[in-house]
Amino acid sequence: MEGEIKNFILVWTTVVASLCYCHTVAKALPSTSAALRRLAILPIACLFWLLPLHLTSIHLGAVTSFFIAWLASFKLILFASAAGPLHSTPPLPLSRFIPLACFPIKTQNPNTKPSPQQSRINLPTKIATVALLIRVYTYKDHLHPKLIWLCYCIHIYFMLEMLLSLAGAVARAFTEIEIEPQFNEPYLATSLQDFWGRRWNLMVPKILHPTVYLPVRRAAARLTGRRWAAIPAVLSTFLVSGVMHELVVYNFGRVAPTGEMLGFFVLHGVSLSAEIVVKRVMPERFWVGGGVSGPVTVAYVIWSSFWLFFPPFLRAGADLKGCTESLAFVEFLKTRRLISPADLTCPFL
Repeated sequence: MEGEIKNFILVWTTVVASLCYCHTVAKALPSTSAALRRLAILPIACLFWLLPLHLTSIHLGAVTSFFIAWLASFKLILFASAAGPLHSTPPLPLSRFIPLACFPIKTQNPNTKPSPQQSRINLPTKIATVALLIRVYTYKDHLHPKLIWLCYCIHIYFMLEMLLSLAGAVARAFTEIEIEPQFNEPYLATSLQDFWGRRWNLMVPKILHPTVYLPVRRAAARLTGRRWAAIPAVLSTFLVSGVMHELVVYNFGRVAPTGEMLGFFVLHGVSLSAEIVVKRVMPERFWVGGGVSGPVTVAYVIWSSFWLFFPPFLRAGADLKGCTESLAFVEFLKTRRLISPADLTCPFL
């Protein structure tokens, strides 16, 4: 555990130093030197894909992989082209540039009304629910596996929302600006478009939209016309998302990818594309109402997660690692001694 913490500090020190370099280089280069800007910044984006490989824990490694190898690297790709959330005129101050690059957050536009995207489930309820779920895992041998996996769905959603809320709170403390919430009650989604585009982990679509979706859509429009250009763009976006999820799982599990995680996102890309086609060719009066499409959408996401999303997570030991690392942290708070998670046995799994 001590070695993991040292690596964690080294990785994040490198990240901060690299972002300071990118910020300085972008200010120093003239606005006309687009090629030089890309040449100077894009290698840092590549470095960010490699840095999390020095970490193997789920709390430190998986989070760093998601924050840095995925989102921060994509933000830097946009920044290299003078676009995206890191680009601003005048340039962002370094104190704001680094948190916006490191954390999966987006600043609230001051000219718009405050976002209503607030979960109806408050933080104490989420914490209590996660604690209850952990107790439920004690009886997993006596419960149906699908019920346990449903608990995993709820657990992952609450943990992600709490983690991203914490990241937003840290960024808000540094930047003193309003941060957009990253979840908008995904369990109320009425379609796959609604779920993936407007409710689930909103920083991801906001980064993939300019880096993947728009370039592919512009290229496809020249071949298929504007009406159907969104289809290859959607498929490409979900393909890239699947690849990045495979990278995140590999970073903490060190298990060879099986393609299931990629298959999950390709399946949803195809399904969402089919939904777009049906909506465009079918008159609106024949559309299914939200009272029916909502439960079907959520059930489809959960079913496909059981089939393709959770198996690679469990093979990588996400449940066991998460439990033993949490116990090691609790032990550290009690004894002020670092204990390797490998020396602990999780009573819940």
